[in-house]
Amino acid sequence: MDKYLLIILIFMVVGIPISFVNPSTGEFRDEPLIGLFYASIAGIAVIVLYSSYKERKERQASNAKRRSRK
Repeated sequence: MDKYLLIILIFMVVGIPISFVNPSTGEFRDEPLIGLFYASIAGIAVIVLYSSYKERKERQASNAKRRSRK
């Protein structure tokens, strides 16, 4: 996984508890920030899917290069 995607992924993971807990007081929110929660989940899914797609394309290119040497 690319280092920039990893940093964004960490922010997404940290955003999930923030949607349920108020960072200034440490107490649970009466109304959780559902938008932040679902945006974090969607962002994590997009990053994982994009990363696996990118790695698969790189692996296909390296396999094609290896086969062309023979």
